Amino acid sequence: MIKKVVLAKPRGFCAGVVRAIDIVERAIDWFPEPIYVFHEIVHNQYVVETLSKRGVIFVNSLEEVPDHNVCVFSAHGVSPYIHEVAARKNLQVIDATCPLVTKVHLEAVRYAREKKSIVLIGHPGHEEVEGTMGEAPMHLVSTVADVENLTVENPDNVVCITQTTLSMDDVAEISDALKKKFPNLKSPPKDDICYATQNRQNAVKEMSQQVDVLLVVGSQNSSNSQRLREVSKVAGVPAYLIDDDTQIHSEWLADAEVVGVTAGASAPEELVKRVLEKLRELGASEFVEQPGEDENVHFALPPELLQPVVKLSAS
Repeated sequence: MIKKVVLAKPRGFCAGVVRAIDIVERAIDWFPEPIYVFHEIVHNQYVVETLSKRGVIFVNSLEEVPDHNVCVFSAHGVSPYIHEVAARKNLQVIDATCPLVTKVHLEAVRYAREKKSIVLIGHPGHEEVEGTMGEAPMHLVSTVADVENLTVENPDNVVCITQTTLSMDDVAEISDALKKKFPNLKSPPKDDICYATQNRQNAVKEMSQQVDVLLVVGSQNSSNSQRLREVSKVAGVPAYLIDDDTQIHSEWLADAEVVGVTAGASAPEELVKRVLEKLRELGASEFVEQPGEDENVHFALPPELLQPVVKLSAS
């Protein structure tokens, strides 16, 4: 029987997600319809559906975007090739790439210029990884086994960069394997895993000491949400990734007295509140928020959205 719910801090939206959604909402208000977005603006089903209801059209290929239209690039970033295609189609591009992803792109460009062999730790097929790999020649690894089978052009001049939303523990394990294989391996001056990913994983690790089960609010294609689930399981606490309250299975909680709740960096707080209300209906009477990191990070909007413009009618 559920008695207590512990709410993670921090949880939910990060600064990059807030910025990306704000960009799309301003584009809706300021530019002619329709507004196109290349890939999901952030990996959250609720956010995408909400924006779709406002007329936003999400596409997985720029060929789906008619020439001369407004197109927002998602928070995950895109490759230089996508920018070239957009220029050929005369699209009015608004780039919502998270600045922390842009940082990794710039690192890749610099290391390629320095003739280093670049190794990217990341998940194959993820939009962020595809965008980063488009910046320069590099090798992708996602497991220690990948490292064991890795051959690079210049083993004495190897540098490692990472996808921003990975598990810190997984990255450390793979990074250690890389250092063992390439003793002269260099890593970026600052960790590529973003502050929000680190903070949310740290909160789950701390929470794992006091909860019987963890509910992670987030979509299945959200990398950082999946990592929260994995971090909890590694700590010995069963964890379930859910889009919202309707996906909670009562049998998950049958033997739980204390339930933890957190949310991935692209999950709205509204969905967390729905989950808490569902847990109240299931018997929870005590709700506490754990102490945690206060996040005061804000990213500036692109220049083209800093000044309001008169919305034009579609021709």
